[in-house]
Amino acid sequence: MSNGKLVLTAFEKALETLESVVLLPKDEIVRDATIQRFEYTYELAWKMIKRHLDWAGFADTASLSKRDLFREAAKAKLIADADAWFEYHQARNETSHTYEVTAAEEVYAAALKFTPDARALLNELKKHHA
Repeated sequence: MSNGKLVLTAFEKALETLESVVLLPKDEIVRDATIQRFEYTYELAWKMIKRHLDWAGFADTASLSKRDLFREAAKAKLIADADAWFEYHQARNETSHTYEVTAAEEVYAAALKFTPDARALLNELKKHHA
């Protein structure tokens, strides 16, 4: 375990922007803004998971797939449900197809579900790195 603490500021600020947009009444612009904010918040979230697992001395996280990374995060009690994070990863991969209304609606729905899970992750990380 490393002595240095992770800097959570970027993840926290990204999550706050996502949380603020999901509270707005949904229209096309809010949906698209939510998807955009979901993208960068998700990216920071999985990177924070990886960094925390590295910090905590887990095995070589560089060689782990995202699925394995999320399984390890669940074992470490950073996240409650690895399967939900598999879905968020899939939704993130779909964001390049959000010009299709159906895909955009699916990613928007995933972003709404992701938001409280990302907040729970941040709260867990703060227990170790605040």
